Amino acid sequence: MQGRVPKIVVVGGTYVDMVLKCDEVPSPGQSVAGGILSYTITGPGPNQAVEAALCGCQVHLVGKLGGDPFAQMVRKNLAEFDVDTSFLFAAEAKNTGVVVTLVNAGGENASCVYCGANGALGPRDIEAADEVISDADVCLIHGRLPQNAIVAAIGAAKIHGKTAIVNPARPLEQLDSPNSALPIEYFSADVLIPNLFEAADITDQSAANIRTAKLMGSELVARGVTSAVITIGKRGCMVVDRAGADHIPAFDVELADHTGSGDAFAGALAACCAVGDDIRKAVKFASAAGALACTKFGAIEALPAKAEIIELLQKDDTA
Repeated sequence: MQGRVPKIVVVGGTYVDMVLKCDEVPSPGQSVAGGILSYTITGPGPNQAVEAALCGCQVHLVGKLGGDPFAQMVRKNLAEFDVDTSFLFAAEAKNTGVVVTLVNAGGENASCVYCGANGALGPRDIEAADEVISDADVCLIHGRLPQNAIVAAIGAAKIHGKTAIVNPARPLEQLDSPNSALPIEYFSADVLIPNLFEAADITDQSAANIRTAKLMGSELVARGVTSAVITIGKRGCMVVDRAGADHIPAFDVELADHTGSGDAFAGALAACCAVGDDIRKAVKFASAAGALACTKFGAIEALPAKAEIIELLQKDDTA
């Protein structure tokens, strides 16, 4: 990953994670005393953008924030990681997306997610970011946004001949409609990165396991995807394209928290693809990033730097 600075545009949801610790999570009608309260930025947009930046890329994040104080906090935090927020647009009449989590004394939690301004992202916002998309090497897109925004982002990347990496999470409109088909544009992606259960859902497989991952990947390629990368947690990844199918084993690390692993994987994968690395080499690099993110608690604070990823890869090569 040497030479000119690779350029990545990330399109994804942005949230503020509010965590409140209490002795017990209250039942309906009950009030309990709270303990520690923390605010951190989270969501696939910031997490993946920061990981790509930590891997040495120039990164623009495209998304939407509300007209509230959280928006300023998000911009300031991302600026510390050199993520460009010029295309984090404002929906003044809405609030920034929020995840409210209550954690009890035993570590169990209950959460409520408010999509807020993320639900206001639309094709015009993608069009406004067309210049940076046209100048990017990779457009990394997370599907948990309005469908028309996702379709527009994929279309913009394809029109400009840029590598489109898509996480096929269901659009916001489909969260309460589990049987709805994904937009056909998802299958024009250069790289589709579902987890095992997302892949099973997309392909209508009744069994989601490592033995069926190859079949699911083959079906995604048959639908038009150039490369399908199915993540299987501690069992690694299955990479399927027209050249064949390969299992990439997971890295053996001491696990602490899985929170940011998927976003670390996606951001690092985009960084490798941005410099033209072979998809299997890129997946191994991304797998190392995802593994390292599991060794620390938190989301953004757990994301590994490029040097840490390379060190783990070198240890694995000499093992």
